[in-house]
Amino acid sequence: MQPVDTGVEGLRARYGGAVATLVLDRPHRRNALTLSMWQGLPGVLDRLAALPGIRALVLTGAEGTFSAGADIAELAGVYGDPARADAYHADNVAAEEALAAFPHPTVAAVSGDCVGGGCQLAVACDLRFAAEGARFGITPAKLGVVYPAVPTVRLARLVGPSRAKYLLFSAELVDAAQAERFNLVDRVVPAPASVLEQALEFARVVANRSPQTIGAVKDALAGPLELAGEAVAPWERKSRLAPDVREGLAAFLEKRAPQF
Repeated sequence: MQPVDTGVEGLRARYGGAVATLVLDRPHRRNALTLSMWQGLPGVLDRLAALPGIRALVLTGAEGTFSAGADIAELAGVYGDPARADAYHADNVAAEEALAAFPHPTVAAVSGDCVGGGCQLAVACDLRFAAEGARFGITPAKLGVVYPAVPTVRLARLVGPSRAKYLLFSAELVDAAQAERFNLVDRVVPAPASVLEQALEFARVVANRSPQTIGAVKDALAGPLELAGEAVAPWERKSRLAPDVREGLAAFLEKRAPQF
């Protein structure tokens, strides 16, 4: 994989084939997220989405930890001024929304702790793979922070309202097995060292599937389910004219891999 210049300290990216990898890279602070990282993330995602041939993105953390969440030392200064706190959370939500809106499938590869803002980013991905020893938690109740509505609702849509309340009320960390039971994790990987490779392998599989089908699924499930038909309609119209279906059917009959 070749490096991609993010221009943001703490965000490192690389790219190979049809898959990009974005790394939360502040291991000396357990990959805690700074304001500059939150602010820079939308632009970095735009840059990655524009890479030629890109079909999938894997988000992970450096050196065995996904992210300890927001940098608390920085957060203490932010909360010294209500206007700064408002602006901080606006940047935080904008970064999450940019990740959720990434135009290709996203997979979080989680090892170690995935806490607070780190968990917020993992939840904003389409899927989450976790090493067996990973731990998940959303901890604003330990700090008196009011979690913004966007990540609160996104979490509830993923795990259900009751389990979202369990996580947010208690601020407890749950292990990968419990996170999987909560639907917070899609696959648990026994060996921590292989979670990233399994996420990359899955991303490569997805990168060979029809982007037309995948785009329709992402748009259908991005908003309220009652609006899914409206979201999918343009994709349905496109599918009648674009070559994906003809190629897929021909490949199946000819017993070869489709070229989407």
